[in-house]
Amino acid sequence: MKAAYLRVLLFAGAALAAGASGCAHKAPVEPPKPPLVPAVFQPLQEALQKSYLELFQLAPTLEFSNTQIQNMRNYLEQARKYCVGQYKKKSDQYSADLKRLEGNLKQVSATASDTQRHDLHCQIQNTRALQSQTEVLADHAIPVAYENKEAKLDLIQQWPGDLKQIKQQIADGSYLKRQWGDVKDIGFREIASGQKDDIKTGEDAIKQMKQAGLMPKELDNKAITDYVEGVAQKVAKHSDLQIPLHVTVLNSKEINAFALPGGFLFVERGLLDAADDESELAGVIGHEIGHVVARHGHKLMQKATIESVVFQAAQVAAVLLTGGAAGIGTYYALQYGFYGLGLALNLNLLGVSREYELQADQLGIQYAWNTGYDPSGFIRFFDKMATQEGYVNGASWFRDHPPFYQRMLDAEREIMFLPKKENLVVQSSAFEQMKKELKPVTAKAEAEEKGRPSLLAPEQGCPAPQKIEYKPGEPIETICSLPGTVVTTKVASR
Repeated sequence: MKAAYLRVLLFAGAALAAGASGCAHKAPVEPPKPPLVPAVFQPLQEALQKSYLELFQLAPTLEFSNTQIQNMRNYLEQARKYCVGQYKKKSDQYSADLKRLEGNLKQVSATASDTQRHDLHCQIQNTRALQSQTEVLADHAIPVAYENKEAKLDLIQQWPGDLKQIKQQIADGSYLKRQWGDVKDIGFREIASGQKDDIKTGEDAIKQMKQAGLMPKELDNKAITDYVEGVAQKVAKHSDLQIPLHVTVLNSKEINAFALPGGFLFVERGLLDAADDESELAGVIGHEIGHVVARHGHKLMQKATIESVVFQAAQVAAVLLTGGAAGIGTYYALQYGFYGLGLALNLNLLGVSREYELQADQLGIQYAWNTGYDPSGFIRFFDKMATQEGYVNGASWFRDHPPFYQRMLDAEREIMFLPKKENLVVQSSAFEQMKKELKPVTAKAEAEEKGRPSLLAPEQGCPAPQKIEYKPGEPIETICSLPGTVVTTKVASR
């Protein structure tokens, strides 16, 4: 039970520590200089902005030396430290501003007019929001963005050799001996025995999460929920799931889906907003079904009961809602609701680990392929999450997950090992119709969120705080003013 407590508090504890360590941060004063001549640096930098799928095709043709790649690797590490440092310094400044404003409020509290008091309240509230934004960028967004760049540098350097090995495995037939390589027997093989034994565990988890107020509201739109149900059931039918799949769409902005033991799948509205085609959605759903099929939640819960995990998660929720964990991003917690707590539950209650993620990736790709979807949809979605909007709403994709290159390598390898199929589905008219239905639902939810009282933003009628972020398609360097930055437009698909 103690271990479960520590696992559930891991995210909140780390964030609190990060917030506490922000004082008097010493950042590199000068940005790093490009380590290579422009004729080498700019093409390599542009390559790092391409999608994984593009790089899998392009890497064998690139001619960067190991020395050039190592110089770029060193540069990326220096750039990461500089960029993080800049936002740590901003956070320190906002912290100082906050103390000053709180001091001002204390001095004038007895004599201030209602207008003066309101103005000070708004300044304090918005300064807290700005501080939280800078902390989220420094503690999460910037490190994820640079981890993603380093993974793509690994791809440029290592993929040509890995590709030769994959082709050799295909040629000599050894790929058929990989774990779960019997893809022609999907639905008739057993990945982990006892799936039905997890049903009560999942039911109990849902009941207690609802009682503790840890479950977002369900999305009230039959057309959307029917569509998601249809895709999920189709993938489940072509998977190794041996128990009924129960699908719920949650009206939450987090870009995520999660599956509780026993076949209970939850898809959040943010995921539907973020997906660009049906194969991306199917890939994520297949991944979550993989967790259920392999009984990953059960394997963790052999050491911790649902009750203990949910109880501790509820304690984390109490800390979040009373403002005690401002270091995790008060502003984003305000905007995205289930954000911090969702991470703790998704990763620890559901038994996510690096090994389990790789297993669910493999199974999910197989299930999407077996259903008739383009299995590279999962890679496209992951890439988008790592380079565009995933660093806040979809942050749970990147905590305690395998190194990016290993994950993309294993995914691409599995796709290459699968028997070839014609006319794999990427998009459907039903998906496009769902997206049309989703627009007013999202707009309504956002409007309701703005007007909703919150413990994190108690003062109403304040001007909207400034939002510090980088736009989709822009490299992370644009928010740090690094020299030599080249901006491209979008992540391309295969």
